[in-house]
Amino acid sequence: MRVEIVKINCDTPEMSLIKYAADQIRAGEVLGMPTDTFYGLAADPFNLRAVDRVYDIKTRSRHKPLSLLIENVDQAEELAKPLPEEFYALARKFWPGPLTIIVRAGSRLPLKVTANTGNVALRVPNAKIPLAVVSAAAIPITATSANLSGASECTTADQVRMQLHESLSIIVDGGPSPRVVASTIVDLTDDGDRWRVIREGAIPAEEISRFFAQG
Repeated sequence: MRVEIVKINCDTPEMSLIKYAADQIRAGEVLGMPTDTFYGLAADPFNLRAVDRVYDIKTRSRHKPLSLLIENVDQAEELAKPLPEEFYALARKFWPGPLTIIVRAGSRLPLKVTANTGNVALRVPNAKIPLAVVSAAAIPITATSANLSGASECTTADQVRMQLHESLSIIVDGGPSPRVVASTIVDLTDDGDRWRVIREGAIPAEEISRFFAQG
């Protein structure tokens, strides 16, 4: 498969190219695309065929849910059940930024995206290209890292092309990733614990603990 490389300026994204990427996602394509951490696989989470392609491209277990990039808290409210106070507190403090928050999914989201867990992982990225694409597409987009499961994450479009060139038809090249650490993941779905850090990444777990202790 010949890969189309779409170069977009990460500081001042060209809107015609952003719209092109958004249109491709809405049409069911899976794109390699920069986020504010690693490059990710961007697809329409409401398109089940596209969701299947994401799992196939990554060779990812169907038991693992996909995280989503969103534009703002309003979009989170459309995707999740009534959100706990802790969600709003974390979103105010850390979004946009490298914090993924797991909450209970609403009925709109396909079970395939949540891997039948009933939960969804959401993040507002602190990077212009993915935010502009989400806004132009007017839907959330999948954000799972653009690499084969078990392989190293990609920080450039070239690395994505080397790993996944057989599977992707379009890669957005937004330059090198601004950071080389994954997002921190906080789970708010456990009735016993108000919150739990299940992956420490760009935001130290200690900072999350300190934030809640002050709250």
